[in-house]
Amino acid sequence: MPTPAKAYAAQSATTPLAPFSFERRDPDAKDVAIDILFCGVCHSDLHTARAEWEGTLFPCVPGHEIVGRVTAVGSDVTKFKVGDIAGVGCMVDSCGHCASCNDGEEQYCEGTGFVGTYNGPDPVLGGHTFGGYSDHIVVDEGFVLKVGHDEKDLAAVAPLLCAGITTYSPLKHWKVGPGQKVGIVGLGGLGHMGVKIAAAMGAEVYVFSTSPNKRDDARRLGAKELIVSKDADQMAEHANSFDFILNTVAASHDLDQFLGLLKRDGTMTLVGVPETPHPSPSVGNLVFRRRALAGSLIGGIAETQEMLDFCQAHGLTADIEMIDMQDIETAYDRMQKSDVKYRFVIDMASLKN
Repeated sequence: MPTPAKAYAAQSATTPLAPFSFERRDPDAKDVAIDILFCGVCHSDLHTARAEWEGTLFPCVPGHEIVGRVTAVGSDVTKFKVGDIAGVGCMVDSCGHCASCNDGEEQYCEGTGFVGTYNGPDPVLGGHTFGGYSDHIVVDEGFVLKVGHDEKDLAAVAPLLCAGITTYSPLKHWKVGPGQKVGIVGLGGLGHMGVKIAAAMGAEVYVFSTSPNKRDDARRLGAKELIVSKDADQMAEHANSFDFILNTVAASHDLDQFLGLLKRDGTMTLVGVPETPHPSPSVGNLVFRRRALAGSLIGGIAETQEMLDFCQAHGLTADIEMIDMQDIETAYDRMQKSDVKYRFVIDMASLKN
């Protein structure tokens, strides 16, 4: 029998998130039930709740950076037991048999497409999925992650389930490591994790930002220096010198200014998705040095677990501001102004108030 759940939901693109009740499924044989302790606030949550991206299904319960405690497991579950700390990221299902799923790259599922933790087709109850701005969630064991961090750090672990894997996956795929010069464009929710992870991988890391006042923070997070992207002289000093650039900015901007900083055979990978397209980059910037412009999504489940283990081993968590569920609209407004260092996390105990 389905169980009652409490949440905050948007009923339309123009109404604020407010208390909402619905039903979660009871755990099936392969399911894990989790009481949600903390849920990070991703810019995707805002885009979806306010229908800035196409296809929002209402009512919308956002949230895909989930950390909580296991309260029940199905009879066939082998990786989790009651009392464990577990995480759920951006997806809760996929077709399981296409080429990408077979390769452990479920985020690129070519069958059904991956099922989002929210705003995706609910494969069990029908309708659409509801995310982590809620008191509990039930997820197939194959899409649940083990969290080994100290329990005092769990709130700061939550953003790793999206911001962490979104930056770790391309850094790992393009083999970032010692001896490489790596740039991170933007020092926000994604960018600050990109700096931490790239530095932990052994790279020499630089931050590109329009804000000179973020220099001290960039250095604290692990960067060698901050380059003011609006300063043509600073940018020119680094021409043709970067092995890899991770561009986390989710606003339309000129890509050529960064492509020109890459070495021959260097790559810039985009992980931010702007509301309107970037201006088309110059072909010459690519062909004359065999540079590449690429994109990357999140990571598969195995890679997400690898990222969590890597972050635990290196003592990495997100820099967060904790909020109550009732303050989500204020958080959204601040997030739009980039007024957060560097990720909001909801204390889900506040949902009981």
